[in-house]
Amino acid sequence: MNAIARWLFDIGGRVLHTLDGPLCLALAALMAIGLAVLYSAGGDSSSLVVAQGARYVVGFAAAWALSRVPPHRLRNATPLAYLLTILPLLLVLAIGTGRSGKHWIDLKVFYFQPAELLKLTLPMMAAWYLNREPLPPRFGTVLIAIAIVAIPTLLILLQPDFGTAMLVAVSGAFVLFLAGLSWWWFVAAAGGIAAAAPAAWFWLLKPYQKDRILTFLDPESDPLGAGWNIIQSKIAIGAGGLTGKGWGQGSQSHLDYLPEHTTDFIFAVLSEEFGWVGVATVLALYLFIVGRCLWIAAQARDGYSRLLAGSLGLSLFVYVIVNGGMISGLLPVVGVPMPLLSYGGTSAVSLLAGLGVVMAVRAHKPMHGH
Repeated sequence: MNAIARWLFDIGGRVLHTLDGPLCLALAALMAIGLAVLYSAGGDSSSLVVAQGARYVVGFAAAWALSRVPPHRLRNATPLAYLLTILPLLLVLAIGTGRSGKHWIDLKVFYFQPAELLKLTLPMMAAWYLNREPLPPRFGTVLIAIAIVAIPTLLILLQPDFGTAMLVAVSGAFVLFLAGLSWWWFVAAAGGIAAAAPAAWFWLLKPYQKDRILTFLDPESDPLGAGWNIIQSKIAIGAGGLTGKGWGQGSQSHLDYLPEHTTDFIFAVLSEEFGWVGVATVLALYLFIVGRCLWIAAQARDGYSRLLAGSLGLSLFVYVIVNGGMISGLLPVVGVPMPLLSYGGTSAVSLLAGLGVVMAVRAHKPMHGH
């Protein structure tokens, strides 16, 4: 019996040795909390939990598969991966579906959101290009890197999906930041965005996007219309107090006051039912995952691995900040899900796949690159 146990242990060790234990434990804890909150937010619906659990399994399988690929092979495959994820962005503009644009492709079995894949392949491509150039990047290098970021960002804006476009662009900006790009570039970019804001308001933003900004500035101006979402979200957060009302006891979601309570606003459900303690626990898990990614990036010897692992970790931090700011009224509502808590397949799978790439950087002997 002991011999069989040792044999199974050895097999398991060989199969799973590329997975990072601390990262996997933190992710498993987040997903367990996510499924518990989803069960309550969905009106004690086990079908939602089963569907989301299946997506987590697919995502973990993708993470495991990518963790077994040495970083130099990922680097060699990067241009093709980038191109193959740009093509569905063109396709979704032609045949896509969505409530306020063309965001998803209906594959009959499930809805596929191509933009989510760019959260992984865009930083891969930016890291691939910058790793081939002298760092810190020169003027011409920066312009080409900006083009790499701008092409998918503009295609996502055409859907239109401002929230995802912003997050995809930020993932590329983090690669440039980690490559040693001068702060002046970021200051100039922020100034350019601010200068272009009036033109965007009159010519680019859709009416519902303008409503979101006006509602952010003054939610009480239309409490039963555009301001409803954020007002109900803030009520749910405040009602949770220190320890929350208890699992399944959240009135805002169960009485349907809180909209999108299984997707964009699921963090408000967590806040109401588990209070400050629950929120602090989840934020600590996110912080640990981000910190682990940055630690793995710091240990990497080749530039590609360091830039990619670091940017993926920092991007996750931004996703959490944007959703948390959105549901608490500190940022406009932009339809960004909370990672691994919000109901949704493509975002969960793409995030876990990205963390699988980070695990690959940790698992394989570092290469001495450029």
